[in-house]
Amino acid sequence: MKATDLTPLIATHPGEILKDELDASEISQSDFAKTIGFNRSQLNEFIKGKRNLNADLAILLEKTLGIDADYWMEAQKNYDLDLARIKAKNNERLEAIEQLDFIKEKIAYTFFSKEKILQGDPIKDIQAIKIIYGVEHFEQFANMRTQPSFSRFRKSTKLKVDPINIIGWAKLIEHKASFVSVPTFDYKCQDELINTLKVLLKENKNTLRTTQNLLADYGIKLILQTKGAKTPVDGISFWSNGNPAIGMSIRHKRLDNFAFTLFHELGHIFKHLVNNNESRFIDLDPNNEDEEYKNSSEEKEANRFAEQYLISDNEWEEYLEKYGANPLDDQNIVEYAEKIGIHPSILRGRACYKSGFYKKKTRIDYKLY
Repeated sequence: MKATDLTPLIATHPGEILKDELDASEISQSDFAKTIGFNRSQLNEFIKGKRNLNADLAILLEKTLGIDADYWMEAQKNYDLDLARIKAKNNERLEAIEQLDFIKEKIAYTFFSKEKILQGDPIKDIQAIKIIYGVEHFEQFANMRTQPSFSRFRKSTKLKVDPINIIGWAKLIEHKASFVSVPTFDYKCQDELINTLKVLLKENKNTLRTTQNLLADYGIKLILQTKGAKTPVDGISFWSNGNPAIGMSIRHKRLDNFAFTLFHELGHIFKHLVNNNESRFIDLDPNNEDEEYKNSSEEKEANRFAEQYLISDNEWEEYLEKYGANPLDDQNIVEYAEKIGIHPSILRGRACYKSGFYKKKTRIDYKLY
């Protein structure tokens, strides 16, 4: 940024400079007015900034104070420019305040404020909003919710879902992903990545960071972002600057939920995004999800991908054959999870889901470390 790009808080009139000079030299304004041929009120108007400096006065100041006329003329020029910049800045601020007032109900304003994306300066906040949402004009917001991946939120009747916050969360994830650089993605790495991920999940040590690093090594961006109010969102998958990307809210902070959501989004990547870099998949809590979307072929395929690659059909059938009489017994779960190389909380999560029973006490640690 150049110095000329900075807008001062106030503009300094050359009259203020003259007053400082007179005070420093202990010259009274009355005496100085007589010296330069001004009456007292004329000089006072200049000192208070009510009268501007001209070339004749600049010469008089040069002769009486020994300060070049060019200096005084430059001071007047700078004052005029600073005054114009301040006026323009004030106009820009007024316009930004009006724009923010117009757009506030159409964006995730409270969520962005809580996340410190918005700082309270209307000018900076307007620019941040435009960048995050990828718009140049706010009229474009009218078309945003008609986009295929957002349109299903338009007519949501669920009181616990705020479509504006969901879109804001998704846009923030996409914005953050745009700054992440990872190697080239190769869809042929699927099995290798899945096997390595299962080992990582089984260890469950610094899991978020190690998962993020592992996916990055395979050319997949992982963005972790908390959610706003009435935003029961689990994950999102999309294409970001030539690489697939996943966003997760980690709203449950449980390893089994994290694992299933992660594998679900990987299912979207390997099943859908590799053939379509324009799609965006936003996945909510099933209890808050639209039935049409929940039953779409893409969602069913992503769910199937997660189930199969976390615990295969053969492994699940074997577990039921051996422990079907008591599938929620901790010892049975720990023993079989060790055999198939997966964290016991993931196996127990599957058993609870399949049985529909979640209340049985357990000592298995679900916490995401």
